[in-house]
Amino acid sequence: MQTNLNHKLCEQLGYVFLQPALLQRALTHRSYAPEHNERLEFLGDSVLGCVIANYLYNTFPQLSEGDLSRLRSNLVREDTLVTLAQQLNLGSYLKLGEGERKSSGFRRPSILADAVEALFGAVLLDSGFTAAEKVVLGLYIPYLASVDMQTLGKDAKTLLQEYLQAKRLPLPNYQVIATGGLAHEQSFQVECIIQNLKITTRGTGSSRRNAEQQAALAAYQQLT
Repeated sequence: MQTNLNHKLCEQLGYVFLQPALLQRALTHRSYAPEHNERLEFLGDSVLGCVIANYLYNTFPQLSEGDLSRLRSNLVREDTLVTLAQQLNLGSYLKLGEGERKSSGFRRPSILADAVEALFGAVLLDSGFTAAEKVVLGLYIPYLASVDMQTLGKDAKTLLQEYLQAKRLPLPNYQVIATGGLAHEQSFQVECIIQNLKITTRGTGSSRRNAEQQAALAAYQQLT
C-alpha cells in the first residue's frame, strides 16, 4: 500500500527517485524515527529560495529588488508551502509517531511545510540541482498561474493606498473609535474613512495596526 502511495506521489512530483530511501526519509517526521527529515528540510529550504529567486529574476525583469524580495518571501513562506502540500495530499504519505497521528499531525501546517522542503532536499541529493529545480517549478508554476502577482504579499493598507493613488483620490484616514480589554489583552476598533467616496469601514484587532489592516481590507474589498 505504501509503495503504491509513493508511486502516486512521484507521479505528482514528476520525478522518480533513484534512491527510494531518500523519499522515505523526506516523509519521516522526527516523532517516528531517528532518521527523520529535518536535515533534508534544511537543504530544501535553500534550494527553494534559490530556485524561486532565479525564476522571479528571469521572469519579471521589470520588477525592482524590493518587489522581487516581497514576492520571494511570500512564495517560500509556510502558508504557500502548506497549499502545495494539500494539493499533493502530502499528509497521507507522512510517517508520524503515535502521538502526532492522534493529534492530527498530518494536518499541522509546520509539519506539512517542512515535508515539502524535505522533498526538495531529497531530490537535490538524489539527482542534483537541475532535477530539484524542475520539481520546485513543476509545483510552483501552476500555483503562480492562479494568483495575482501584482498584489501577492502586499498588505491591505498598501493595496488600498495604491488603488486610491491610481484613481488620484485622497488617502484614507484611520481613527481609533474604541479600545477594550486588559493591558496585555487589549483590543482596538478602528475606522477607515475615505471621505470622497463616502466609504467608512471598521476593523478590530489586538493592536491598532491589526485593526487598521482589517478596516483597510474591508474598504479595498468594497472598491474592487
